[in-house]
Amino acid sequence: MNKSFNALYVTNTDQGFKSEIKTLFLNNLPENEVLIRVQYSSLNYKDALSASGNKGVTRKFPHVPGIDAAGIVESSTNISFKNGDKVLVTGYDLGMNTWGGFGEYISVPASWIVPLPENLTLLEAMSFGTAGFTAGLSIEKIVNAGILPGSGTVVVSGATGGVGSTAIAILSTIGYQVAAVSGKTSNSFLTDVAGATRIIDRNHFVDQYDTKPLSGADFSAGIDNVGGAILSGILKSVMPGGVVTSCGNVASASLNTSVFPFILRGITLHGIDSAEVAMSLRLKVWEQLANNWKPQQLSDLVKVIHPEDLQDKLQELLDGKAQGRYVLKHRD
Repeated sequence: MNKSFNALYVTNTDQGFKSEIKTLFLNNLPENEVLIRVQYSSLNYKDALSASGNKGVTRKFPHVPGIDAAGIVESSTNISFKNGDKVLVTGYDLGMNTWGGFGEYISVPASWIVPLPENLTLLEAMSFGTAGFTAGLSIEKIVNAGILPGSGTVVVSGATGGVGSTAIAILSTIGYQVAAVSGKTSNSFLTDVAGATRIIDRNHFVDQYDTKPLSGADFSAGIDNVGGAILSGILKSVMPGGVVTSCGNVASASLNTSVFPFILRGITLHGIDSAEVAMSLRLKVWEQLANNWKPQQLSDLVKVIHPEDLQDKLQELLDGKAQGRYVLKHRD
């Protein structure tokens, strides 16, 4: 049966890119192994770029964005999944050039799918989403390097965003002290909700840590979500043997640094690509998120929205006004 479903549908018109909630049909979806009825998705900066017609994210239009989805298998030609299985999908090509989670159905290869871990609901899975999974990958690098809660403070940039706020919440949950770098220093969300120990104004951070080849070694590790001078300052201020992860470029895609942090302090810079992570690591990190790394305040980081809210909230992401995470709830 060719069911109808609703989706945020983006088209390229003579007047520019247009997005609207539209009724589509299952035969509009690509032919893949597994059909999933999406119950929740989440909003990411990449989704906002896709919905606004950014060709660096999405080349083919018309399109349905949404790089995250959690829901229930409706049909499958792959023996690994059966009707009724609860699953999640993040990354790969979902929401980029394969229609994504802002539609009530997705059709994807079985190799993209993560079975929903025990101790995690579909809503919680999307409360993490790509942002939380990316934060988890960064924390996995820090933990695997032997950097313990007693090793010192972890610095996190882009702190009010999805990756930053979730990283802070996870780190505080497992006992780390966290310094949040943000332009919103008067915002109690970072300390009272996310769990940061202190907030550092981003301009002050650059002035203090990015003016010399090396700065004071004040942090055991760093998670950078913005790039540019902030990332440079983090590299220069991490203790010997420290770890820094890089996963974003909202401030700048450039990095102006020297070899000194690497050859004098032996630090390591890890790039974090959450889209194409090997399934073995993907499963490992999701298990951690469902168990030891799940913050008690996870629901406090999230605002649940509905399809009619999508355009406004995506614009907030583009404008840098979003705080925490937005989770999209489709109709029951």
